[in-house]
Amino acid sequence: MNEWSSGEIYESYVGRWSRLVAAEFLSWLDQPEGLRWLDVGCGTGALSSTILRTAAPAEVVGVDPSAGFVEYARGTIDDDRARFEVRSAADLGDESFDVVVSGLVLNFIPDRQDALRRMHAIGGTVAVYVWDYSDGMELMKYFWDAAAEIKPEDSDQDEGLRFPFCTPAGLEALFTEAGFADVTTRSIVVPTVFESFDAYWKPFLGGQGVAPAYLRSLAESDQDAIRDLLRERLRTASDGSISLTARAYAVRGRAAAAE
Repeated sequence: MNEWSSGEIYESYVGRWSRLVAAEFLSWLDQPEGLRWLDVGCGTGALSSTILRTAAPAEVVGVDPSAGFVEYARGTIDDDRARFEVRSAADLGDESFDVVVSGLVLNFIPDRQDALRRMHAIGGTVAVYVWDYSDGMELMKYFWDAAAEIKPEDSDQDEGLRFPFCTPAGLEALFTEAGFADVTTRSIVVPTVFESFDAYWKPFLGGQGVAPAYLRSLAESDQDAIRDLLRERLRTASDGSISLTARAYAVRGRAAAAE
């Protein structure tokens, strides 16, 4: 149960937090200037825009199967070094890149091993990051814990259960199986602060992403019950703000093109 069409709505949900992770991710990669980058599953352009701003690339190519997301990226990133195309990970061609990256996408690719092998074939350094769905991505963790109490029969929708490989060990195993060398991982933690409960809750109503799409599928009474349980559980400061954190796990490896 996924929905990926509106870039603007997705930005208000998790796109903005991905941008914070992207900065730490690129600092960790520490790549030289003047390289050709491929951003697989570029979405709204969170990672691509950060590459353009901080990594001094020669070129950034972003590909994503969502025409709506690609349109958003094209409309918000005005840089001659960047181009965006509607393509999936299964449609990667033979063009070679110095660095192939992917942010918050690997868990949504049906054939992850095939995608990683394609990245291995066309890239030098390959690196990805995913949310720590089972624990450290608090805005989602709180939601799914509440949803499980209201609708226990739907517990298999929880992203923490659906994507158990989104751990350092799981990512390292995937990269090693795909043939990468020098595989390393790290965690990246960023603050996710909401000025009010409504600021936290409203993005879930947009239908973009797994949790919002699931919420939209429920009866209004169940949606209200989840909302009320979250309002009760979330830690609220005296000014009404809610301070959470989001943890992502990143992995990188050296591909055949770099040997």
